[in-house]
Amino acid sequence: MTNSLQNRADILQDRFALKAASYLSAATVDLPYDVSERLRAARVQAVAKRKGAAQTAGGIVHTGGGSALFSWGSSDGLGWWGRIGSVVPLIALVVGLLTINSIQNDNRAQEIAEVDAALLTDDLPPAAFADAGFVQFLKTSH
Repeated sequence: MTNSLQNRADILQDRFALKAASYLSAATVDLPYDVSERLRAARVQAVAKRKGAAQTAGGIVHTGGGSALFSWGSSDGLGWWGRIGSVVPLIALVVGLLTINSIQNDNRAQEIAEVDAALLTDDLPPAAFADAGFVQFLKTSH
């Protein structure tokens, strides 16, 4: 079914190209000679470049190209072990980042707990640290 749809699309594209070319050719009858010659030369150059690009692209596709994106879904590309092997580093990276985040959160909580414990077990009440005069006293006494 896909081939028939592709063939139909190709036929429709060819028909459109022929109609467009006939309209353009009909309009060139009224052009001066020098303009029509420049258009002809440009057309020849465009066709030559298009043929060169098509041959280059065809060579890349037929030689395997080396693109992981195209070989991922193809039957002659990576096998199941190759696909698993290419996903495992991504999974390891995500697990590593989540582990680092968890460890940092634990360290922050432990530091805050140590500061709270030091404030609560100190000889001064916690309200003394909120007093602006006491803070100024601490700055000048050191």
